[in-house]
Amino acid sequence: MACATGPDPPGDSSGDGGGEERPAWDNRLQYLLSCVGFAVGLGNFWRFPYLCQTYGGGTFLIPYLIALVFEGIPLFHIELAIGQRLRRGSIGVWMAISPYLGGVGLGCLTVSFLVSLYYNTILTWVLWYLLNSFQHPLPWSACPLDLNRTGQAICSLWPARDGPPVPGLVEECRDSSAVSYFWYRQTLNITADISDSGSVQWQLLVCLAASWAVLYLCVIRGIETTGKMQVLWNPRVWLDAATQIFFSLSLAFGGHIAFASYNPPRNNCERDAVAIALVNSMTSLYASIAVFSVLGFKAVNDHGRCLDGNILRLINAFDLPDQSISRDDYTAVLARLNVSRPEWVAGLHLDACRLEDFLEKSAAGTGLAFIVFAEAVLHMPGAPGWAVLFFGMLFTLGLSSMFGNMESVITPLLDLGVMPRGVPKELLTGLACLVCFLSATCFTLQSGSYWLEIFDHYAAPLNLIFFAFFEVVGVVYVYGMKRFCDDIAWMTGRRPGLYWQVTWKVVSPLLLLTIFVAYISLLASTPPSYKAWNPQYEQFPDSGNLTGPCSPSHREVLPAKIHRCSGDAQPGPRQETSHPAGRRTLAPNLGPRLHWEPSGTG
Repeated sequence: MACATGPDPPGDSSGDGGGEERPAWDNRLQYLLSCVGFAVGLGNFWRFPYLCQTYGGGTFLIPYLIALVFEGIPLFHIELAIGQRLRRGSIGVWMAISPYLGGVGLGCLTVSFLVSLYYNTILTWVLWYLLNSFQHPLPWSACPLDLNRTGQAICSLWPARDGPPVPGLVEECRDSSAVSYFWYRQTLNITADISDSGSVQWQLLVCLAASWAVLYLCVIRGIETTGKMQVLWNPRVWLDAATQIFFSLSLAFGGHIAFASYNPPRNNCERDAVAIALVNSMTSLYASIAVFSVLGFKAVNDHGRCLDGNILRLINAFDLPDQSISRDDYTAVLARLNVSRPEWVAGLHLDACRLEDFLEKSAAGTGLAFIVFAEAVLHMPGAPGWAVLFFGMLFTLGLSSMFGNMESVITPLLDLGVMPRGVPKELLTGLACLVCFLSATCFTLQSGSYWLEIFDHYAAPLNLIFFAFFEVVGVVYVYGMKRFCDDIAWMTGRRPGLYWQVTWKVVSPLLLLTIFVAYISLLASTPPSYKAWNPQYEQFPDSGNLTGPCSPSHREVLPAKIHRCSGDAQPGPRQETSHPAGRRTLAPNLGPRLHWEPSGTG
């Protein structure tokens, strides 16, 4: 590590944390791996590839790289440097700079707490899939049988999606797909809309408790493109690119400040900031290659199934010999039949099987992990083994990010002395995990995924931009640019260059302020909404009618209602209808339109 000799820099000499001996990393590699683990998370795997696909592939890299160079890396350097110099957590750092900035540290702690609630819920879902992967065949590989009260399979006369009638299958599953049914019904058992809380899903509650227990055991000891360039004129692209940097690098959470506070005072934080940011971005690009490969595989597979369904209909309608039409011959045969018997072909209502359409179908977040990839592993030899590896990778990837989230909560509390000195850190950590677990139980209800989406979209993004703006302003204009540069020179052996000083003083604050104003304008012009089974319920109910497990007006869990919710339903009053086991009939909507992403997963 680069060091410089000489006297301490001018400033508060209490930056050593009040004279108390502070824990330290065993070695620099341990610190770097911890920072990389905090920064690299689920967002690198499923949100970055989704944004690239949505905004034209390589075109999205332009605003992403601009945000990385002029926003992400400079702010990352500030967090590492100020945490290392003052050797305190997020609240302690900003209180040391100015008592008026103490709210920034408190806000970072609050955001970390809120994000931890739903981030670990995603790990709960991953753990559920991981546990279900240790069986053959995989439970999402086929639709379950529809059993009557005597336990006998009910023979259905309804036709399957791409073939003859299939007896005994659950209607919801048969009308959608086995993978979607396992996710939306057998895992979430999702309600029709957010106003219906539903009941606790006990298998998810147990997995949630297990996830927090694993996390506690891990942290108990502390730190031991061309052609689509017009999309650049869309302000939403720049907003998504900027916020992706925040979530991807885990900026403004306070975790990196906490990690850096355990560094030696003269560690080269500038080199660390650049290296970790580049590793994080390269991980996103590398993950995109794998994700796009799977999406391409799924598109080709879905396109082939679509062709097979049309071929079967043609063979049955025109009484052709079996296997007389191949996928390669389908287009030519269809053209000949359209000329000779156009009325017959029109009456078959064949599906439009265009490979481009399947390739353009984007999936992100839960849709990518629990539907697209879950389906992809079914086509691999030794599917259960691949499922274990995939969901095991997701669990460890998210768990490493949760270490930083919890450190963002625990370190400031320790620095503030909220617990008596005789109380061990293990007890404070256990209490924090217990409070988080109890607060997150609302996400295990049938409506929990709706509330998770709301938390993700409205609890973190705007707050992170707001606090990041005051972090830059607080360091540059309150702590002082000259004083901060002197500190860095003392720690690293050289003063920050022109790039750092210009971005800190002018570019980053202006960019953050612009993003903040644009975000407010976007929220003001777009009514808040969420992805519901029925489009008529996607707008939030009136405040007087909104009752839910995470809403201020919630008093009790509403009894489950029975709705029929179809994709072509017209707005109007809900109607009660009977259904086996009291479940809602949601099959027409068990489709790709419900893919939404947890944008806040870093």
